[in-house]
Amino acid sequence: MTDTTLPAATFTSNSPATGRQLAEYPVAGPAQIAAAVNRARKASAGWAALPASRRREHLLRWKRQLAASFDTVASTVSAETGKTRGDAELEMILALEHLSWAARNAGRVLGRRRIRTGLLAVNQGATLVRRPLGVIGVIGPWNYPVFTPMGSIGYALAAGNGVVFKPSEYSPGSGVLLAELFDAAVPEYAGLLTTVTGAAGTGEALARSRVDKVAFTGSPGTARKVMAVCAESLTPFLAECGGKDAVIVAADADLDAAADAIVWGAMGNAGQTCVGVERVYAVREVHQALCTKIVERARELRPGPGPDAAYGPMTMPGQTAVVERHLDEALAAGARAVLGGVESVSEGYVEPVVLVDVPEHATAMTEETFGPTVAVNAVADLDEAISRANLSRYALGAAVFSRSRRTGSAVASRLRSGMVSVNSVLSFAIVPALPFGGSGDSGFGRIHGEDGLRAFTAPQSVTVQRFAPPVNLTSFTAPAAAKARVVSLVRQLHERR
Repeated sequence: MTDTTLPAATFTSNSPATGRQLAEYPVAGPAQIAAAVNRARKASAGWAALPASRRREHLLRWKRQLAASFDTVASTVSAETGKTRGDAELEMILALEHLSWAARNAGRVLGRRRIRTGLLAVNQGATLVRRPLGVIGVIGPWNYPVFTPMGSIGYALAAGNGVVFKPSEYSPGSGVLLAELFDAAVPEYAGLLTTVTGAAGTGEALARSRVDKVAFTGSPGTARKVMAVCAESLTPFLAECGGKDAVIVAADADLDAAADAIVWGAMGNAGQTCVGVERVYAVREVHQALCTKIVERARELRPGPGPDAAYGPMTMPGQTAVVERHLDEALAAGARAVLGGVESVSEGYVEPVVLVDVPEHATAMTEETFGPTVAVNAVADLDEAISRANLSRYALGAAVFSRSRRTGSAVASRLRSGMVSVNSVLSFAIVPALPFGGSGDSGFGRIHGEDGLRAFTAPQSVTVQRFAPPVNLTSFTAPAAAKARVVSLVRQLHERR
């Protein structure tokens, strides 16, 4: 359901590729947010009471509705973000895979399970169950307006919650479609998923609405502001805030495979990917050869609005200025551009840029660039590569290339990142069963996988007394001598174990 209750104002969404107006949407304020949360709370009461198998059926019906509307949703994503049709289709299939996994696995992951009670509570039966939180507020990004929020929306619904979704003001139509297609697929629970549109003020109103948790995707700066609002009411907060992902290339790596993956990871979706490749550390003996292969592949890429373009424009109007500043400062600090340069930045579009010898203190190495640029630096060995990769205040994803799986796994285990791919990039995002998230300026909490389902529930511990204990340690009537014997026995047991 899309909330349209007496909007105070409207705003327009525009194509970043052509500048033309796409549609007009209402700006939801506190009153509209409150109404949406109230509807979701009412609908979620019945939804939470359903057996997991019934929620699964409903969510799989929504999944089929999304698949049947694949072209419509992909076209909307492409129009709003400027990304190529191929990039939009990839986003759609990932979203469908994750929704399917969440729907099919929620019952298994969250179902009641027995817990061993231990010696002191031998007379008790214990169980643990995960209860839905209630209503989840989801604040989504513009770069992947369907796939990224689905990691919260789909998993929150599968866990038994209602959802109020605030998509980015740059991609509102994609969010509106998600809710409309849910209502079409599951009309008996209309309002369980509601989309509210607007900019920062709408997001702030959602954070203040006393939803039971807020799942946010965006910049670290905005996350801090939203989290401060949530703190006023002790509303739990989950943050996915981007990254500065590094790729480490060992001397024995397949350089063709590494170069191909690096170019796709750095340039795909115009580099506007939180787990995109922004830094590469290659051991010195293969650095030059790797750079040559990267440049050869990147040189063939052309951005543009047409169907033959490798990638589209910068979605946010101000993003080209960020890319230009990072390039300017890197080159001024001594970096060299082996492909492109500041001249690669034009109105709305950025040609591929490959930098080498970039000082670690340069903003191109410390801040998220979010553009089709990559820095490829030489290192003495893998130890230095790991050290440099771990210097970042971001800690989201990473990748390692080595023909030796043992080496790849060993390097991965030493990286301070939430996710690592060996001999590929971004593969962890494709596996629905794996948790997704990071630490530091990359945020905290996890979406996807079992952890993603648990993130939208609260554990409830239950004990049931099966028989009266020989000595009741929780009663004032227990004889002192009997209590003393129990204390002595437990002490002796723990001293021996």
